[in-house]
Amino acid sequence: MIYKIRYTASAREDLLRLYAFLLDQDFQVAEHALATIEKSIELLQAFPFTCRKAMTNNPFIRELVISFGANGYVALFEIDDDTTVTILAVRHQREDDYR
Repeated sequence: MIYKIRYTASAREDLLRLYAFLLDQDFQVAEHALATIEKSIELLQAFPFTCRKAMTNNPFIRELVISFGANGYVALFEIDDDTTVTILAVRHQREDDYR
């Protein structure tokens, strides 16, 4: 089964914020980080249930851990139904929590 991946407006803003932060430091690293996040999220098209549960009482809210260098990113997503996954937020692993 192939799931369609959607992004909330706030998740898209998260990606822009993370990209802008790295862009101030190094263009190539910013591009590589964004590509890594996007490629990792593509895995959810086939395997969304393999990711860890973000909430014990809701098996459809999950987190995808994305490795990048010494740290990485975490994408919060919801399995909406048997055809759609929605990315709710994306954050750096060192951030306190989702916005």
